[in-house]
Amino acid sequence: MIAGLPFAFGAPAILFGLLALPVIWWLLRLTPPRPQAEPFAPLAILARVLKPEETPSRSPWWLTALRLLIAALVILALAEPVLNPRDRALSSNGPLALVIDNGWASAPDWDARVEAAEVLINEAEDLDIPVAIVFTANRRHDATPTGFERARDQLRAARPQPLRPERAAAATALIAALGETRPGTIAYISDGVETSDAADALNRLAGLEASAIRIIGASEARALALTGADNGADRLSVTASRLDSGQAENFALTASDSKGREIASGEIRFAVGDAEATGTISAPFEIRNDIARLDVTGVDTAASARLLDDSFRRRRVALISGEAADIAQPLLSPLYYINRALSPYADLIEAGNEEMSASIPKLLAQSPAVIVMSDIGTLPEDVSTSLDEWVERGGTLIRFAGPRLAAAPSDSQLLPVLLRKGERELGGALSWIEPQPLAAYPSTGPFAGLPTPRDIAIRRQVLAEPSADLAARTWASLADGTPLVTASERGSGRIVLFHVTAEASWSNLPISGHFVDMLRRVVQLSRAVSGGGEAGSGILPPWRLLDANAALLPASGDAKPLALTGNSVVRAGPDNPPGLYGGEDGFVALNLFEPGETLAPIAIPEFEVPVTRSAIAGDSAVDFRPWLFSAALIALLADTLIVLVLNGAFRRRGLKPATRASAAAAILLISGLSVALTVAPSTVHAQDAQPGDVDLLESLDRTRLAYVITGDDETDNVSKLGLDSLSRYLFSRTALEPGTAMGVDIETDQLALYPLIYWPMSEDADMPSPAAISRIDAYMKSGGTVLFDTRDRIVDLGGGSSALTLRLQQILASLDIPPLEPVPDDHVLTKSFFLLETFPGRYSDGPLWVEAIPDTNNPAERPARTGDGVSSILITGNDMAAAWAVDEQGFPMFSTIPADPWQREYAFRAGVNIVMYMLTGNYKADQVHIPALLERLGQ
Repeated sequence: MIAGLPFAFGAPAILFGLLALPVIWWLLRLTPPRPQAEPFAPLAILARVLKPEETPSRSPWWLTALRLLIAALVILALAEPVLNPRDRALSSNGPLALVIDNGWASAPDWDARVEAAEVLINEAEDLDIPVAIVFTANRRHDATPTGFERARDQLRAARPQPLRPERAAAATALIAALGETRPGTIAYISDGVETSDAADALNRLAGLEASAIRIIGASEARALALTGADNGADRLSVTASRLDSGQAENFALTASDSKGREIASGEIRFAVGDAEATGTISAPFEIRNDIARLDVTGVDTAASARLLDDSFRRRRVALISGEAADIAQPLLSPLYYINRALSPYADLIEAGNEEMSASIPKLLAQSPAVIVMSDIGTLPEDVSTSLDEWVERGGTLIRFAGPRLAAAPSDSQLLPVLLRKGERELGGALSWIEPQPLAAYPSTGPFAGLPTPRDIAIRRQVLAEPSADLAARTWASLADGTPLVTASERGSGRIVLFHVTAEASWSNLPISGHFVDMLRRVVQLSRAVSGGGEAGSGILPPWRLLDANAALLPASGDAKPLALTGNSVVRAGPDNPPGLYGGEDGFVALNLFEPGETLAPIAIPEFEVPVTRSAIAGDSAVDFRPWLFSAALIALLADTLIVLVLNGAFRRRGLKPATRASAAAAILLISGLSVALTVAPSTVHAQDAQPGDVDLLESLDRTRLAYVITGDDETDNVSKLGLDSLSRYLFSRTALEPGTAMGVDIETDQLALYPLIYWPMSEDADMPSPAAISRIDAYMKSGGTVLFDTRDRIVDLGGGSSALTLRLQQILASLDIPPLEPVPDDHVLTKSFFLLETFPGRYSDGPLWVEAIPDTNNPAERPARTGDGVSSILITGNDMAAAWAVDEQGFPMFSTIPADPWQREYAFRAGVNIVMYMLTGNYKADQVHIPALLERLGQ
């Protein structure tokens, strides 16, 4: 390889042949071309006086230079020059051990990693050594050394996972599979992100005593992860960590609601050298509470998306006190410490009227999630009933003790436990010798995990009457066993009682930081979670899970329920991938990174064997031999042609000089084209007949509908039967006589022959290649129409979360499509043949999306269509082919949803209208038809 250049020669010794060029020059001078004979009339006279014929001593310099060029080209070609040569560093002393990171960080460049691995497998095939392949993020490993085809199959079947690599487990599997066999080369395609087990895994791989080690991709890794989100008082703060901190970077943030609609945006800015940064999203409280997901624009990984649940949302908390606030002495106010504790985490509202009968109904009208009452003993009956109903519906009532509550009746329905009348205080009838500290929190309560404070002293409290269920209702207690915080469930809500006051007269708890943690935990429990538990406890089934590219899909595979019990901290892993756990009524978000975690580059230890480090790149080597040989051949043909011209070969045929020059140029051009076709046949596409053209021409005898062959046999069969059935319906109801439907391969088939192509989405179909997408785009722009059908009852194009809708969104992201809208009431599609209001299929509740019609200032002048053509794209989710499809006996293959016998008839009519619209365009948009249409409508 030439220093500083990615260029090398396979046989550099042949370059010494260039030293022979001076010898070739000398030899060419000794063999000049034959002199040209010119006829001259008085030749007989001059023959007696002329000296004997003389031969030129040398050939023209430019002809000699051309021949030297031919020799140099041949020598260079024989030296095997290669641009970007592959680094063939595999050892033939044993099998190739291929370790590939396929965690979340590998998703953006996964195709490049697969290509790099294929190059290594190809090289192993050249050396005839087996391949052992293992993927670090897979649950199961099959690292047995195997043949090349099976290794390629394993590689093609692998996919990036939304998880962190478990390199130690992969190393264990590889070591067990190799047994006593010593590998020749260990090739590690790394994502570059450090994990806790990376050093141990690499050291264990080094113990295999391989002859060589290759590290690919570690030095060029770039990754970004969202590590936290905090819903503050006036803005949302998002923390992120990146791997490469060498330069300043800005990343756009997108906040979406539960339906996938973008509702806010922000930005994260990294300065030079910063591995962590915090961005903000400024939005009103109500909008921030609707945010269900955060994404980094342009970075699609499981770590660049952060899912949010109810624990993130700011609660609306209402504050009520039994005492009037003393503005001159705010520290004595019972609500002062509650306000200071919750204001960073909740939207606080206070009662504006001291009269409970008036203030509490006003607070309830604002739909608070939590109501905090400080030292309120007796409530009016109507207020008590309203509060009880609010708790039953899911509200959380937090009460604090005080003199009024101590003196109130103990059988109030808004208390979690029965209370003894009176209060326990130092020096009183129910006294203890010294203030009591707090005991350790129960492991199953909401305060589990909080450290037990040792500096909090309780001097007074209200006591609970002993009962069989008192221990189960106690969330916190004092060292002597008496309850400090009790709670009970009421319907969908709960009532929580602090047995001390909300200010510092009974204890120093309100002036401690521990008070903030306790209140925040209780407020976060103000939303029930399906699955038998709360946000902090329960067994929750997987509901929606992230894939490696940050798409949120229905749960499938090996995901296990999320166990939120005790004080255990659940982290995303193979058993619990990142996603949403629970159900429609409530869920818990599990993200890949916990708050405070950061990204760090992987540390590669020192190895005793040779180590080759390289970037991730496929087989980008360019062999110059074909081009050099071709250039030498062209130059040789040119030399031959020149010699023929100089020797008068064309003159003897009576051609004029200009004609001879033209013939020579033509011969040279034809020679060059023939060589180009020989060297690069893949770059020249013949315009002659292609395989299958005969069948294609035979199918042009009549109009035919077409459908995209997805590769899913069941989906393709339904499309075929559905379009055939629609064609027969068109034959019976219209003047059109369509032929049988045709399946088209969008990668290779001619698309321009069909006016309409039906494209159903399939989970099992491969993503179309960029070339196929480009062909579809050209087809739509040249007048064709594609009817996309997600078959999942899609209602909102931007809000779908099914795999079929996500597949459609991926396809549309690569197409140059116009703005879309549901079919307007006055669109041509509603009257192209039948008069229709909806376009049902197997389902009836999804709209049909078409190219949007431009708005006008006057709605009455809004055009009925978008121009002289038709919409190039139609989108539905109603599964139209399933509604049209019938079996061989003529019976429908699928029932309609809902089971309405007229729905299938309207589905056929919708199909007729779509086909007529494709074929006739704006025919029914003409104003001349309006009187007849109005007469049909009875207007």
